[in-house]
Amino acid sequence: MQINGIAIPVDRPQDLRSAITKKCRRSPSAFRVLKRSIDARRNMVRYIYNVEAVFDGSPLPPIERMEVPEVCSTERPVIIGYGPCGMFAAYTLARAGLRPIVLERGKTVEKRQKDIDSFWQGKGLNTASNVQFGEGGAGTFSDGKLTTLIGSPLCAEVLETFIECGAPEDIRWLSRPHIGTDVLQNVVTELRRRTEALGGEIRFESQVKDFIIQNGRLTALVTDEVIPVSRCILAIGHSARDTLEQMYNKQIPMSAKAFSIGARIEHPQSLISAAQYGNAAHLLGAADYKLSYHTADGRGVYTFCMCPGGVVVGATSEADMVVTNGMSYHARDGRNANAALLVGIAPADYGDGHPLSGMYFQRKLEKAAFTVGGGGYKAPCQRLEDFMQKRASQSFGSVKPTYLPGVTPSDIGEVLPEYITNAMREALPVFGRKLKGFDLPDALLTAVESRTSSPVRIHRDESGQCAVAGLYPAGEGAGYAGGIMSAAVDGIKVASLIINKISQK
Repeated sequence: MQINGIAIPVDRPQDLRSAITKKCRRSPSAFRVLKRSIDARRNMVRYIYNVEAVFDGSPLPPIERMEVPEVCSTERPVIIGYGPCGMFAAYTLARAGLRPIVLERGKTVEKRQKDIDSFWQGKGLNTASNVQFGEGGAGTFSDGKLTTLIGSPLCAEVLETFIECGAPEDIRWLSRPHIGTDVLQNVVTELRRRTEALGGEIRFESQVKDFIIQNGRLTALVTDEVIPVSRCILAIGHSARDTLEQMYNKQIPMSAKAFSIGARIEHPQSLISAAQYGNAAHLLGAADYKLSYHTADGRGVYTFCMCPGGVVVGATSEADMVVTNGMSYHARDGRNANAALLVGIAPADYGDGHPLSGMYFQRKLEKAAFTVGGGGYKAPCQRLEDFMQKRASQSFGSVKPTYLPGVTPSDIGEVLPEYITNAMREALPVFGRKLKGFDLPDALLTAVESRTSSPVRIHRDESGQCAVAGLYPAGEGAGYAGGIMSAAVDGIKVASLIINKISQK
């Protein structure tokens, strides 16, 4: 039996069994939590549980897992990119016995961490090993958020795989699960080991430089060697701009798509937690939020990738550009909360009909942010009150910036187009009414947040292939996902299409 909507005071979570008994008028012999959320309405903060229970002494049914059929074939599919999409595609293919080969331009997590730390310390950027490129992709150096709106049954498979690889079991039932960058790095490494144990091969520091296409079919990939290939999953992530240009030059059909642009906004975490949880804040830890608004002219403004107790980090992958992102550890115990404050834009806002116009628009803003920040990958940063008054900041107040490699007091209006800053100014007072303190004068805006999702979609058909036979665009970089979960699910889906195709030969 599934029982939904069981309310428990946050200071008495141990009362769940009693609450089930009271609601069902009998005591469960066993139960399992399916979901736990927090209801902070009406000045009474409560946990809300959905559970699965049995009452006749029988065991709970096992958690269902995806079955992967074993395929007898000497064919070895190739995957380009080892972010969430590539990782789960590789693991799925390896479970089928197909011994996939992964080509990843970046490094292992261990080596990648050293390059990223060096960059954040102001010692220079490695364009092949950074927050965007390397084992685990951009998600590895984030909050490790596992929320998604796609509703696929494969989401449960992704969560169970993460748990098997060392993620905390509460991601199975928390309404807004996260792993944290510190834990996620170990999880990613374990998933790689499991893939290799099944015959998969991950080649790091191996960048694809060209695609060999003959008679409309992919026949080989060029790295430092020529690799014959008959099926390849293109799981490049949203920052492999050089690869997208290669695709365009190969005349592979693609189109510009809507995405979002904005800045990171920082507040004291204590302010956010108090606004969300009131007197129960000390029991519940760092609170998060999600806000949205439509401007008078219909443009969407919203918060995204909120990192409780986190930091803002430099996330560029190209020289002389500034990109911001948020990151937090599993404990979420930092002094500040941060989130992307974004404005939705469409090809009509930035485009000239070129499929890659959104990518070039991102570059333009990232270069502007580098210039306004004064070089050295410092980011332009502005107090919210100064932003609202359209004046450059000269210093900061009670909220101290966390961005690494560092910030420069500036006017982010010198980076972002006016239609974006105007939309943000219209939304901020509304957000302040929805979440007390959000429009704090000393809150900080750090620009530019430009890599929220891919600005392009590579067209694919029902078989998962693009116009080039054997090439399967997948995940966030191809325009089919928007976060760790949806990218991982798309990786599984495309890998399953390949497994089915090979098994029919």
